[in-house]
Amino acid sequence: MTDQLNADQVTPDQVFEQMPNYFQPDKAGNTNATINFDLSGANAGKYWIKIADATATSGKGEGENPNLTLMADANDFVKIIFGQLDPTAAFMQGKLKIKGDMGLALKFQSMFKRP
Repeated sequence: MTDQLNADQVTPDQVFEQMPNYFQPDKAGNTNATINFDLSGANAGKYWIKIADATATSGKGEGENPNLTLMADANDFVKIIFGQLDPTAAFMQGKLKIKGDMGLALKFQSMFKRP
C-alpha cells in the first residue's frame, strides 16, 4: 500500500498482507493476542492478526483462540484502516461489531500506523 492509494483501490487481502509492516511494537507493549476479522459484503473474507513478542503476523482464515473478533463490511473495514471512517462512529452506527476484549479493540488502532 502506498500513499497514492485510497480505500476504494485496496482489497482486504492487500490490507492484511501489509498489516505487519505497519505494526508499531512500542505501542503494543506486552500485548499477546489474536484478533479475528469476519468481513462481509463484496470483498468478504476471514482474516487474523497475531500480536506476540513485539511482532505482528497476519493471514487468511480464522486464528486460533481469538481474544477479539471484529465484524464489518469489508469496504467499511478498509475505510477504517485508511482513516476515512472513524471506528468509534462505525461501532455506534452498527457498521463495526466487536466480540471479545473491548480493551484490545480500543488499543488495536494505536498499534498500527495508517497506510
